[in-house]
Amino acid sequence: MPVLTDVPSGVPQAVTLEQEQLYPIREVARLTGVNPVTLRAWERRYGLIVPIRTESGHRLYSMTDIERVRSILGWIDRGVAVSKIGLLLARAAPLQALSHIIPNDLVLADYAQWQHQLRVAVSSFDDVQLEQVYGQIFSSYSLPVVFQDILVPVWRQLLQRQDQFGGTSEWIFLDGFLRSRVLQRLLLMRDSRPRRVVIGALAGHCRELELLIAALFLSSPQMGIRVLPIGQPIDELTLVCERIKPQVLVLFSNHVPAPELPRRLNRLAMSLECRLLLAGDASDLAQESLAGSSIGCLGNEGEVMSQRLRQFLAGNLDT
Repeated sequence: MPVLTDVPSGVPQAVTLEQEQLYPIREVARLTGVNPVTLRAWERRYGLIVPIRTESGHRLYSMTDIERVRSILGWIDRGVAVSKIGLLLARAAPLQALSHIIPNDLVLADYAQWQHQLRVAVSSFDDVQLEQVYGQIFSSYSLPVVFQDILVPVWRQLLQRQDQFGGTSEWIFLDGFLRSRVLQRLLLMRDSRPRRVVIGALAGHCRELELLIAALFLSSPQMGIRVLPIGQPIDELTLVCERIKPQVLVLFSNHVPAPELPRRLNRLAMSLECRLLLAGDASDLAQESLAGSSIGCLGNEGEVMSQRLRQFLAGNLDT
C-alpha cells in the first residue's frame, strides 16, 4: 500500500500516525486521474466525497474515498449524470452490507495488494505467476469479492489504458485468462445442474467477461445457467426461448438504458412463456421505469443477484 510521505503542514499528530491510510488531494488526483478542482466540486456541489479536514483545512482521503472516486468514474463512463450518481451510490451501500463486503481501509488495502500482484504478473505476461495469484485470491475470498472487488477493477483499469503503448496487449492477456477460467467453472456446473435459467446480453451493452461473471454469480447448486453468445438479437429471443424452454430469461446490461428500452422489454416479456429479468448496472438505472411491469430487476451485486433470482423463482419477490 502506498505510504503518504508528504503530509501537509497543520496535520495533527493523530493523523500522521495513520498516514499510510490517508492521501492528500494531489495524490488522489494522480491515482484516479480526476483533477483536484473536480474532486472539490464533487464534494461541495453533490456531497459525493467527504474527506477528512485537518485543522489548517487540508483535505485527506482514505482508500475508501479513492474507491468511491473510481466508482463515480465508472458511472460517468456509463453515461450517468453526476447529479444522479449520489442516489446510485446510496443504493449500493445496503447491497454491500448484504454481500458481507466490509468497506474499510484495512480490507481495501488488502485488495490493493492483490491487485498490485495481478498487475505485476500481467505486465510481465507471466501466465504461471498470474495463475498462482488467481488461485491465492480464491483461497482467501468469496467468489463475488474475488471478481467485483479485486479482479474486475484491474481488468477495467487496463481496458481504460488501451490508448497507451502495450495497454491493449496487457488487457487482452488478462481478459483471455479470466474468460477461460470463468468458462471452466461454468462448464463444471453444466453437466450436474439443470439449466433452468438462460442469460444473454443486450447487444453492445457489455463485454463477454462481464456476461460470463454474471452467469457465474447466478449459478447455484440447484440450478445451472445457459449463456447465450454475445450478439444474440433481442428480436429473436422469443424463438430461442421457445426451443430451449427455460424457466427464466435474464438479460444483462452495464450501459445506461436507452429511453425505448422499457418499451422493448415489455414487448418481449409479452411474447415469452418464461419470466424475464434484467441484471447489471442497467437494472438499477431502469428500475423506476420498469415499476409495475412484469420484468424483475436483479441488480449488479453478485450475491444479491443470486438471492433475488432464487426469490423470483420461488415466487417470494414481486417485480
